[in-house]
Amino acid sequence: MRKQREELLQAVYDSGRELSTAAVMFHTKLSELRGLSATEGKAIEILMRFGPMTAGEFGQHSGLAPASVTGLMQRLEAKGVARRVRHGEDRRKVLIELVGDQGAAAAPYFADFMSGLAALLEDYSDDQLRTIADFSSKAAAVQQAAAGRLGSG
Repeated sequence: MRKQREELLQAVYDSGRELSTAAVMFHTKLSELRGLSATEGKAIEILMRFGPMTAGEFGQHSGLAPASVTGLMQRLEAKGVARRVRHGEDRRKVLIELVGDQGAAAAPYFADFMSGLAALLEDYSDDQLRTIADFSSKAAAVQQAAAGRLGSG
C-alpha cells in the first residue's frame, strides 16, 4: 500500500512539473506574439484578476520583490498596457491599472487552448472537477508562498 501511495504521489509531482512547463512555454509564446515578456503577460493577468493595485499589493499577489515590481510596472507603462494613477481615496498612494481591454486583446490566442480544455473537462464528474479546482487553487497558493520566500533567506 505504501509503495502505491509513493507512486501516485510521484505521478502527481511529475504531472505538475509537466503542466508547469507547458504553461510557461504557452504563456511565453503568447506574450511574445503580443510584444511582451512572459512575466509582463502574467502581470497583466494578475491585474485583470484583481484590478488596480499598489506596487506592494502586486508584490503580495505575485511574490516578486519591490524592486522587481517597480521595474515590471515601468515596462508595462512603456509598452502602453498599464499606467500609474492616484488612488481615489488616499492620494498619497499610486495604483497601477491596465489600459484598454487586455482580456479582449489576448482572447484570440486562447481560443484553441480553451476549446481543448473544455473538451478535456467534459470527461470529469462534478465531484472530480471540484477536487481538481481545489487542488489547483491550493497548489497555486503553495507555489506563490514559496516564490515569496525564495529571496527572503
